[in-house]
Amino acid sequence: MSETIRTATLADADAVTTITRAAYAKWVPVIGREPLPMKADHAAHIRDHRTDLLVVEDEVAALVEINQRRDDLLIENVAVAPRFQKLGYGRKMVAHAESLAAEARFEAVRLYTNAKFEDNVRLYSSLGYDVEREEAISDGVLVHMVKAI
Repeated sequence: MSETIRTATLADADAVTTITRAAYAKWVPVIGREPLPMKADHAAHIRDHRTDLLVVEDEVAALVEINQRRDDLLIENVAVAPRFQKLGYGRKMVAHAESLAAEARFEAVRLYTNAKFEDNVRLYSSLGYDVEREEAISDGVLVHMVKAI
């Protein structure tokens, strides 16, 4: 299968929204509400920051939304379309973001996830991310993670 990574355009906003909503739907019963990425304005993110897409055989399979800040790169969303999950595409998109951070000579990559998303915390830990801090939110705990580049 052919795979390419490309930067999203505003024409991709609906696909980004659809994939994100589908990928995060499994977490709704875990936290009792829609996770924030399901409610995000993905067109605004594409316009104001950067979203990269993994395209497999002309179909968007995964994405990463990033925010390049002063000294680091923040991963705001990694989403994999359900039919493409468990194929390593989430890991591939995190590695892609790390590569962009290295090219830009950033000191670190940061991300955050809900503490109840235990699979995500384990995944990011396995990729070399450390818990930087935990933040109480109205209905749980946000885990902020960091990886030095």
